[in-house]
Amino acid sequence: MMANLFDQFMSPTYLGIPLIVLALGLPWILWPSPSSRWLNNRLITLQSWFLNRFTQQLLLPINTGGHKWALILASLMAFLLSMNLLGLLPYTFTPTTQLSLNMGLAVPFWLATVIIGMRNQPTAALGHLLPEGTPTPLIPVLIVIETISLFIRPLALGVRLTANLTAGHLLIQLIATAAFTLMTTMTTVALLTTSILFLLTLLEIAVAMIQAYVFVLLLSL
Repeated sequence: MMANLFDQFMSPTYLGIPLIVLALGLPWILWPSPSSRWLNNRLITLQSWFLNRFTQQLLLPINTGGHKWALILASLMAFLLSMNLLGLLPYTFTPTTQLSLNMGLAVPFWLATVIIGMRNQPTAALGHLLPEGTPTPLIPVLIVIETISLFIRPLALGVRLTANLTAGHLLIQLIATAAFTLMTTMTTVALLTTSILFLLTLLEIAVAMIQAYVFVLLLSL
């Protein structure tokens, strides 16, 4: 039973070829490219408004020098948001439930921020390892703790995204299976379970959007 529940997270294959590349490339097809016309259609206008608002909100706590990251962070947000929401459709595969993919996104971005910080402001970057006003006996311990927390950060980013999406998909499948099984024997309980499934689906849509935003926000901070 447990093996069947987790089969939904296996990368689909066709003729022995993994289709995860198709799943990763599909979100970019669904985002229309802005045209050079003076007035765009409603979909492109709404898309541009969303990306502008998200970029403004994301760059509020970042200084002017960090604004050059706006394009790559907004693209990452659109990529994660599209994959998370598409994964909620029936008979689909969610690449962001794979820890390898999330770590592949988290580690390079985290490493880039660390390297750029050490190159541009080495004193400030190293200063984060030791809070101001720390008692002298605690200095070695705090430096070790802060260093460990720095290296754990990409793991926490990847595991957070994977765990939230995996747990949501498992809950949806368990409740849907229960509602389908109870439909013939206990109709009232099955209808109640179906209403819970509907509310859980709405919650998972919110989680899919929030987790994409949190992933990019923690990277930027």
